[in-house]
Amino acid sequence: MKALFLSTLLLSTGVQLFAQRDYWQQRVEYTMDVKLDVNTHRMTGTQKLVYFNNSPDTLNKVYYHLYFNAFQPGSMMDVRSRNLPDPDRRVMDRISKLKEDEIGYHHIQVLKQDGKDVSFKVTGTVMEVTLPKPLMPKTKTTFEMKFESQVPLQIRRSGRNNREGIAYSMTQWYPKIAEYDFQGWHAYQYVAREFHSPWGDFDVKVTINPKFVLGGTGKLQNPNQIGHGYENGSVARPNGDLTWHFVAKDVIDFAWAADPDYTHDIAQVPNGPELHFFYQKNEKTADTWKKIQPIAVKVFQHLNENFGKYPFDTYSVIQGGDGGMEYPMCTLILGEGSLEGVAGTMAHEVAHSWYQMTLASNESLHAWMDEGFTDFASDEAMDAIAGGAPDHRSSYQSYFALVSSGLQEPANQHSDHFNTNRAYSTMAYSMGAVMLEQLKYLVGEKNFYRGMKLYYNTWKMKHPEPNDFIRIMEKVSGLQLHWYLRYWINTTKRIDYAIGPITEKEGNAVVELQRVGEFPMPIDLTVILKDGTKQQYYIPMNELLGNKPEDDPKQKRSVAEAWPWVNPTYGLKINAKVSEIESIEIDPSQRMADINRKNNKALLSELKPYTDPTK
Repeated sequence: MKALFLSTLLLSTGVQLFAQRDYWQQRVEYTMDVKLDVNTHRMTGTQKLVYFNNSPDTLNKVYYHLYFNAFQPGSMMDVRSRNLPDPDRRVMDRISKLKEDEIGYHHIQVLKQDGKDVSFKVTGTVMEVTLPKPLMPKTKTTFEMKFESQVPLQIRRSGRNNREGIAYSMTQWYPKIAEYDFQGWHAYQYVAREFHSPWGDFDVKVTINPKFVLGGTGKLQNPNQIGHGYENGSVARPNGDLTWHFVAKDVIDFAWAADPDYTHDIAQVPNGPELHFFYQKNEKTADTWKKIQPIAVKVFQHLNENFGKYPFDTYSVIQGGDGGMEYPMCTLILGEGSLEGVAGTMAHEVAHSWYQMTLASNESLHAWMDEGFTDFASDEAMDAIAGGAPDHRSSYQSYFALVSSGLQEPANQHSDHFNTNRAYSTMAYSMGAVMLEQLKYLVGEKNFYRGMKLYYNTWKMKHPEPNDFIRIMEKVSGLQLHWYLRYWINTTKRIDYAIGPITEKEGNAVVELQRVGEFPMPIDLTVILKDGTKQQYYIPMNELLGNKPEDDPKQKRSVAEAWPWVNPTYGLKINAKVSEIESIEIDPSQRMADINRKNNKALLSELKPYTDPTK
C-alpha cells in the first residue's frame, strides 16, 4: 500500500521514474559578488555556496576547481602542451613564457563551512577541502569564501586581451565545486579540455569600470541602473564603477565577457528565446555579425523543432575567446573571419545548448556525447538553412583519415588522456557525429529522430550516461543496440564489408558477402538489373533481435535471415539470374562507416566465379 501511494504521488507531481538506473544528482546555489580592477586585471570577490548532498553517501571532503591556476609556467596544462606531438597551436609553449603579471591564479583567503573555518590544500588546479563536520546524505551545507584572482593573458578560453582585442573573456573564472555523482568525485586537473559540473542557480554581481559592457550567462536584473537603453544596444556611461547583476537558474556554469567597445544587438526567435549579440563593430565584423543574426534565429528554430525545445528565454553570442566555447545561455566565439566560418562556429556553439548545457553529460569522460552530437545537430541545422539534405560526409572523411593515420584510439576515455590532439578531436567531434548517422542506418530515420527528442526530453537538466542514451534508442526502435555502443566507443574495430564471388542455383544468383573487418553490422544491399529494375535487400544482424523499418515504403525490400555476427561470410539469394544482373552494392546510402568502399560495389563483369570453399 505504501509503495502504491508513493508511485501515485511521484506520478501526480510530475516526477519521472527512470528505469535505466537509480538517479540522484547534487545541487548548488551560488551567490557571488566580485570586483574587477581593469588596471591590474585582478579580481576580489566573495562567494556563498549552498551545497546539497542528494547522494546516499556521507562526504568528509569536497573539491573545488581553481581553473586560473593552469595558466602558470610549469602547470600540467603547460607541461602537457609542450610534450604532445601535435600541441594545440593556441597553447604551444605560451604558458611557459608568461610573466608574473600575465599568469592566472586563484588565492583563497577565507573558507568556512557553516560559519567554521575549514582546512584546505591546493594542488595545481584542484583544491581539496577537509570538512570539520561530515556532510550527511540528503542534507545541505553552506560554504563562504573570500578570494583574490588574477586574470591571465588569454591563452585558452579564459583571459584578457585576446588576439582580436577583447578585454575580458571570463570563463572558468571562479572557484567552482567539483561534481560528485554515482562514480564519485570528478576533481580533474585542468590539463586541456572539457568540464563536468553540478546543476544549480547563480546570483552574480560584477562591479567594473563603467566604460565596459558585459554579456554572458543569465538575465540582467538591473538594466536601468547600468545605463538607459541597454536593451536596444546603447549603454550610457555614468561616473563611478557599475555593478552588473545577473541571475541564472538550473545551469551548470556561469560565464561572462566584458569590453568597452561592444556593440549590442538583439534578435527574437519566434516562440523562442531573445538573442543578444555582443561584438566590436569594425570593418572586419560589422557585415558578418549582422548577417549571422537571422541565421542564428533559424538555427534555434531548426533545433527546437527537431531535437527538443531550448529551455531558457535568452541566449547571447559574444565575440571573445579563442575560437568558440560553449557556456550556459551564451557562447564566446572569435568575431573576425568569413561569414561561413563565423556562422558555422556560432551554429555549433548554439547546438551545445542542447548537448551540454541542457543534457550535461560528463563531457570529460564522454566528449563524443557532447561535441559529436553537437556537430551532428548543427550540421543538420546549417544544411537545412541552406536548403539541402543532411550531409555528414566531412565527419566520415575525418574518421577514415584517422584510421588511415594509425592514430585511432578508443573513444571511451578521459578527454585529456589521448595520445594526440588529432585522435581526441576526431573521436569527440567526427566519431560522435558518425555514431548518430549510423544510428539512422540501424534503426531508421523516423525512429532515430523520435529517439533524439525523447532522449532530450527525458534527460534534460540531468547528467545522462552513454547507456541512458542507447536505452532510449532501444525503447524507441524495439532493437537491441548496446553491442553497437560497445564496439563504437570501447574499441577501435572497423567496419569493412565486401562483395564476394557469385554463383547460380536453381535459376537464382547467390552472392557471397564477406565481413572483412571486425565490426559486425546489418546490411542494406541494392541489386540493379540490366533492365533498370532495382531490388532492395535487408540482412539484419542477429544481435539486433529485430529489423529496422523500411527507409522508403515505396521501394519494397526483401528481408533475409539474420547474419550471425560470428560468421565471416553470408550467402544471399537474389531474385534474378546471374545474366540479368548489372550491379550489386552494399550500403548505397553510405551511412555505414565502411573503411574500404572499393569492395562494396561490383559490376557483374567484375564478380568472380563462385567456388565452394569446402571443396
